[in-house]
Amino acid sequence: QVQLVESGGGLVQAGGSLRLSCAASGRTFSSYAMGWFRRAPGKEREFVAAISWNGITYYADSVKGRFTISRDNNKNTVYLQMNRLKPEDTAVYYCALSRGPVVAGTSATDFASWGQGTQVTVSS
Repeated sequence: QVQLVESGGGLVQAGGSLRLSCAASGRTFSSYAMGWFRRAPGKEREFVAAISWNGITYYADSVKGRFTISRDNNKNTVYLQMNRLKPEDTAVYYCALSRGPVVAGTSATDFASWGQGTQVTVSS
């Protein structure tokens, strides 16, 4: 059983930055791809970014060039650096553990375990 705990959310002005962290425990973290999703008020959960076990990254078009996903396998932690934030980035952000070492897909069903979420609010 894996546990994922997100942190780092908060309130920031448009144009600002935040770094989210997700600490994993209970499984061999380095053997799995990891991802970030978000759910904005009144909208469905959407893919944000993912990283394979060996560091290959994938991004949604809406965040490409602004967000960076990374991982530290020694700390069992995955990060999401968010720069040039926009009001439309406001959402609850969720960390997710993939079903295997590579990013097989960017749908929620491609991920097996989820954190509780952390709120990110970007004011205009």
